[in-house]
Amino acid sequence: MKVIAVVSAKGGVGKTTLAANLASVLAKMGRRVVVVDLDPQNALRLHFGARLDSIDGLSRATLAGTSWRAAMFDGIDSVTVLPYGALTEDDSRRFEGLIEREPRWLGASLATLGLDRDDIVIVDTPPGSSVYARGALSVAHFALNVVLADAASYAAIPLMERMIDAYAAPRAGFVGTGYVVNQVDQSRQLAKDVLKVLRTMLGERLFPGVIHLDQGVPESLACDTTVLHYDPLSQATNDFRACGAWLMSRLDAFDTPAAASRSHA
Repeated sequence: MKVIAVVSAKGGVGKTTLAANLASVLAKMGRRVVVVDLDPQNALRLHFGARLDSIDGLSRATLAGTSWRAAMFDGIDSVTVLPYGALTEDDSRRFEGLIEREPRWLGASLATLGLDRDDIVIVDTPPGSSVYARGALSVAHFALNVVLADAASYAAIPLMERMIDAYAAPRAGFVGTGYVVNQVDQSRQLAKDVLKVLRTMLGERLFPGVIHLDQGVPESLACDTTVLHYDPLSQATNDFRACGAWLMSRLDAFDTPAAASRSHA
């Protein structure tokens, strides 16, 4: 399996929405996709039609010592969804303590799902530094950093770079970092200026397109689905498709023998 950790240094960048829509895109491309919600907000499931009153998820299953499979469900495009679940404050502290004590917890848990080599796991994480983000980066093959075309996102990039360098980059299986600029309003000069700076700063690590600001994206969430289904002809849908193709090209490039030897050099 190939694990993609979706991360951000700051909140409000649309990270969870991007993770959900990319999962839908990759599944449409014929890949088996599992989305794992490691954010206590437990919002990823809402893009895939989960009931609002559902409390099941990986957190509750882990604390109860039961299989994750019982908490998984099939969403649109056959995306398999594993919610975070709902916990009390005391149980949240217990769960976070467990993750801190057992750094290999996430990798071991994913291994029990019996996924194939080409299957994709997308792990959504809370913004900033957290036990969840560190755990996701510790098993990721690729880190996808979501930013906005604003000064705050630009200033926060070094924070996430340090986390990636500490928890992901030292592993032989880690193939790299990519950046996606989300919710871009290109009618605003500041957005254009920040985009120019980001392209110079990040080079090939930056998705060459952007995800445009599109009203269909929040509307699709209100309808418990992804924008690919809500408005398949929208600008954002085209953007997500292009981003998914770019993401897979980055991952699949490391399947060649030459790339594999480089990653272990």
